[in-house]
Amino acid sequence: MAEAADRTEQDWRNILSPEEFAVLRQGGTERPFSGEYDGVFREGRYLCRACGAELFTSETKFDAQCGWPAFYAPLAEDRVRYIRDESMGMVRTEVRCTACDSHLGHVFYGEGFPTPTDARFCINSICLELIEP
Repeated sequence: MAEAADRTEQDWRNILSPEEFAVLRQGGTERPFSGEYDGVFREGRYLCRACGAELFTSETKFDAQCGWPAFYAPLAEDRVRYIRDESMGMVRTEVRCTACDSHLGHVFYGEGFPTPTDARFCINSICLELIEP
C-alpha cells in the first residue's frame, strides 16, 4: 500500500481509466443509479479500485435507494478519512481512502435509516471493486 501513497497524478492517469481518474483522483461523482454496485447485495468485500485497500463489507451495505452503494460503516475507521466539504452550496463530509487518498464519496448522518449507526456512506461504484468469497 505504501507505493500507492507515493504515486504521482501522472502515475494515476496511467493506471486508472479516464472515468475512474475523474472520480477517484479529481473528486467527481458518477451519475445516480448508473454504477455497477447500486442495487447489488452479493456477499463480499469492497476494495478501493485505485489501490486495493479493503474498505467496506457486504454486511454493512444497505438499500438506501439513493442511486449509489450505501454502507452504514467502513470495515474499520482507519480505512477511511474524512474531510469537510463545502462545495455545492452545502456542508458535507467527504470520504477518502486512507491508503491512497482517493475520493470515494460522502457520508451523511441523521437520515433515519434502520441501521446500527446513524450514517450513510454514499460511495461511488466506480471507486470500488467487489471481491466475492
